[in-house]
Amino acid sequence: MSHEKIEKNITVMSVLIVAVISIGGLIEILPLMASSAATEPMEGIEPYPALQLAGRDIYVREGCYGCHSQQIRPFRSETERYGPYSVAGEFVYDRPFQFGSKRTGPDLARVGGRYSDDWHRIHLLKPQDLVPDSNMPAYPWLAEAEVDGDLITRKLRALKMLGDPYTDEQIAGAAAAVAGQSELDALVAYLQNLGTARSAR
Repeated sequence: MSHEKIEKNITVMSVLIVAVISIGGLIEILPLMASSAATEPMEGIEPYPALQLAGRDIYVREGCYGCHSQQIRPFRSETERYGPYSVAGEFVYDRPFQFGSKRTGPDLARVGGRYSDDWHRIHLLKPQDLVPDSNMPAYPWLAEAEVDGDLITRKLRALKMLGDPYTDEQIAGAAAAVAGQSELDALVAYLQNLGTARSAR
């Protein structure tokens, strides 16, 4: 079939485009699915404890990923500012991952331990008190809402069914682990964990 005939027949051209894209996609995706570096957690990476898992869900719910990425690319300008570049083994327990591409605010992949809990609380409740030029909104309602222990228990149970290695003891103790904790406490716990396993290596 000549090139001219393909270009004039939209049906044939569409089928060939889909075929080429599918083959290219499989060539890129299948090796990753078989790679242990992409499917197994790197050393030190554990599933989120109950409070951090609740914080991660709040992070997603509030749309923090819209302004903060969690993916440090392997460029000197990024690794000098944020720390070691991101690798797939860090994110095997993240559903969905928070890579992102927009950085209205800084990348948070290695923010854990850089600031105190009090700093994070103030920053979340009134960001301009710490960063006067910040355009980040305030999240005062997080300090008033309590974490739902029953919901977190159900989430841990569901994640175990998906393959996360939670123990029965962790699931049974999830509600107690978040009892009396505010959504602000949970979000701070999540942020304080980000990147700490990789940074410690």
